[in-house]
Amino acid sequence: MGNRGMEELIPLVNKLQDAFSSIGQSCHLDLPQIAVVGGQSAGKSSVLENFVGRDFLPRGSGIVTRRPLILQLIFSKTEYAEFLHCKSKKFTDFDEVRQEIEAETDRVTGTNKGISPVPINLRVYSPHVLNLTLIDLPGITKVPVGDQPPDIEYQIKDMILQFISRESSLILAVTPANMDLANSDALKLAKEVDPQGLRTIGVITKLDLMDEGTDARDVLENKLLPLRRGYIGVVNRSQKDIEGKKDIRAALAAERKFFLSHPAYRHMADRMGTPHLQKTLNQQLTNHIRESLPTLRSKLQSQLLSLEKEVEEYKNFRPDDPTRKTKALLQMVQQFGVDFEKRIEGSGDQVDTLELSGGARINRIFHERFPFELVKMEFDEKDLRREISYAIKNIHGVRTGLFTPDLAFEAIVKKQVVKLKEPCLKCVDLVIQELISTVRQCTSKLSSYPRLREETERIVTTYIREREGRTKDQILLLIDIEQSYINTNHEDFIGFANAQQRSTQLNKKRAIPNQGEILVLGIPSQVIRRGWLTINNISLMKGGSKEYWFVLTAESLSWYKDEEEKEKKYMLPLDNLKIRDVEKGFMSNKHVFAIFNTEQRNVYKDLRQIELACDSQEDVDSWKASFLRAGVYPEKDQGRGTWDGNRSAQLTLDLPNRCPRPPPSAPARPFF
Repeated sequence: MGNRGMEELIPLVNKLQDAFSSIGQSCHLDLPQIAVVGGQSAGKSSVLENFVGRDFLPRGSGIVTRRPLILQLIFSKTEYAEFLHCKSKKFTDFDEVRQEIEAETDRVTGTNKGISPVPINLRVYSPHVLNLTLIDLPGITKVPVGDQPPDIEYQIKDMILQFISRESSLILAVTPANMDLANSDALKLAKEVDPQGLRTIGVITKLDLMDEGTDARDVLENKLLPLRRGYIGVVNRSQKDIEGKKDIRAALAAERKFFLSHPAYRHMADRMGTPHLQKTLNQQLTNHIRESLPTLRSKLQSQLLSLEKEVEEYKNFRPDDPTRKTKALLQMVQQFGVDFEKRIEGSGDQVDTLELSGGARINRIFHERFPFELVKMEFDEKDLRREISYAIKNIHGVRTGLFTPDLAFEAIVKKQVVKLKEPCLKCVDLVIQELISTVRQCTSKLSSYPRLREETERIVTTYIREREGRTKDQILLLIDIEQSYINTNHEDFIGFANAQQRSTQLNKKRAIPNQGEILVLGIPSQVIRRGWLTINNISLMKGGSKEYWFVLTAESLSWYKDEEEKEKKYMLPLDNLKIRDVEKGFMSNKHVFAIFNTEQRNVYKDLRQIELACDSQEDVDSWKASFLRAGVYPEKDQGRGTWDGNRSAQLTLDLPNRCPRPPPSAPARPFF
């Protein structure tokens, strides 16, 4: 490279990597590195072995790489390998290196095929390598293999994201050429954390296995799904070559010959192959370290000053001083109380801008989740009408009544009021879970004192559980009170006296649109919610997604190109629409729900349902609550009580302050 200082950058980061691994922590520093990502059988292991020129990685069926492998390649005149966990031993037989990787993996993960994010540090000295540091991550899988745990795919994805999400990491995305690039698991994951393709380096393997008459020229020339750092093609040994112990040097010679002789690649042969890939990675990692060095140095100096200050505080510390112990204990307990109050009340100088927590989540439970649980209460309208009929007849007995008896009304209403118990108690459970989660977050500052932290959590959690029992008793008492007296004079009760008055008020409200309303087909409609949503199942590329600005009113759902709402893409009437949950895909970090038509009609173009995606489950719950206000209800389980297809299907026994009110466009129908 011509610059001795630059050549020493990668070994310098290697020393930092070893130091942090030895003390068991990273000191909150993200070191520059290259993370190798790819699906099973994509050729990751072969690429790394070609760098070294030796077979040393475990192979086999299923998930073989079950712990990250930090592979440090160091140029040396002699060839050997050493592990950080047994640094005193030098390995000259690379079969023993493979056996040690397998043994060290089993030591942490066990022999039950589990995985672990704790890395193995391997350093290889060789005259055939350039200075380079790579992290070999487990292969991406979509289905359990053999006796693998059923949630193995999610564990692997979380582990990979843990490494490639860091801005300091370059991503080496390995994809076989005989796979559609748009379906590449490695590129999909890389795009999640690097949407602009600034940190991603593409590697295309198995070019020699493509169907006759096809090639990957457009991909390698960076014309299809372009990356800032481009793509490099390699040809690895086949499975037959590996089993036959074909020499890697002979394989590299065959790779060179392949690129020089292939008509689609000969013009770019000097930019293809394993030697060029290794040289490119060395240069790019060196440049990346050089760019990151000022920030890294600043963080190190900041942490050094912080540690020196902390050490100074304990310079004259006497462990047997009871006053200091008592004072420290009181300060920590008081700080816990302050932190807990701030998280619940929402005050404080540090506000989380990434997600909801504490009091905000509890607020969402009350105002969004609870109303949604209310409307999910199961009932069948036909059965309800039948029960009303039987109640009236049984109360009349042998007589033929002229008016609906009050006893029949009360019998039916009380039966419906009892159903409020389940969602109310569920709401309490959700709040209790959030309070306990908040307690654990606040006690994280006590991690240096595990027994104090454990005891603090136990005392506070016990107190919360005691109040949980009292709260549930009060809720059950309140429901009993509501059952004891039905207030038909309440202004929200739709009886004969209030029906005409409410209809007149509704017509007056529709006559003049107020602020916050928009016109739909000439009729004013109140805007319930605006925001960004991703339509998951429509795009120029099948299986893709696209983000739009959505506007939900009491009558329709519209989406626009952007928040200026000038270019409307479509307006969907809400009649006969319902919501159903959609299972989250493996390769997506989005949370999805769907809108569909109860009359089995297409909702949009040729789609039976529109899948809408949010960044978090909290956003999904919030949108569901908004749709609920617009009269779009959740799908019910088959074979149980259902809402009919009409948006006006509501429990027309409109109980005062108990059941959700019907939307403005859905007037209730009295049963009696």
